Amino acid sequence: MGLLPIGDDTPRRYIGHPYVTWAIVGLCVIVFVGQQSLDEEGFTRSLYSYGVIPSVLVGGDTLSPDLARVPAWLTLFTSQFLHGSWMHLIGNMLFLWIFGDNIEDSMGHGRFVAFYLGCGALAALVFAFADPGAQVPTLGASGAIAAVLGAYIVLHPRARILVLIGFWPLRMPAYLVLGIWILFQVLNAVYAQPDEADVAFVAHVAGFFLGAILVYFFKREGVPMLSPETHHALRVYGLPQRRPGDRGPWGTA
Repeated sequence: MGLLPIGDDTPRRYIGHPYVTWAIVGLCVIVFVGQQSLDEEGFTRSLYSYGVIPSVLVGGDTLSPDLARVPAWLTLFTSQFLHGSWMHLIGNMLFLWIFGDNIEDSMGHGRFVAFYLGCGALAALVFAFADPGAQVPTLGASGAIAAVLGAYIVLHPRARILVLIGFWPLRMPAYLVLGIWILFQVLNAVYAQPDEADVAFVAHVAGFFLGAILVYFFKREGVPMLSPETHHALRVYGLPQRRPGDRGPWGTA
């Protein structure tokens, strides 16, 4: 996309620490490190055992007994903690780190767990029904994280997001950053050939809109939708400047 979010300025109001977000990031990293400890054959087998395979989940195919380690329906959840490469993992965890804490804040720890896992599972299920004959495992937290982004744009559309365009830092409103992101996903879901796409764009689109809708039912009572807080819409910086409340990979200023 050429537009990389690296922080936001939306404060948490209800929770001191986003323990669930931290735990998900930690689990994904631990699982991936475990995957990396396997040889090439073991790594591939782990993807087939715990990733979502549409033809197995909804298409009537079956896995060989040595690969079928969990029921097919359970892979809707186990797949969310698998990643295919370091870049896949880092990209997903960066987005979750930046946006996940505010959604956890708006819902509380328990409801955020249900929201995250539920939306991730539903997004993967939509993808499976969209291509029921696919035999390649689908994995990653992208569908669940897309739901987090959908919830964020509904709750904090005017929040400032610090992004990098190349090496140039720029502050942009969330509705623009995430609007560009979902437009990119939709275009790829429509025009990418299923047998050529390495990314489950349909799952991203499904997750985003599920999150945007379901946040209404999961958020705390009193948390406003389309929060009216205003910020500078666009501001260019020669160097990234930290402000109180800014969050990103570096933590909180």
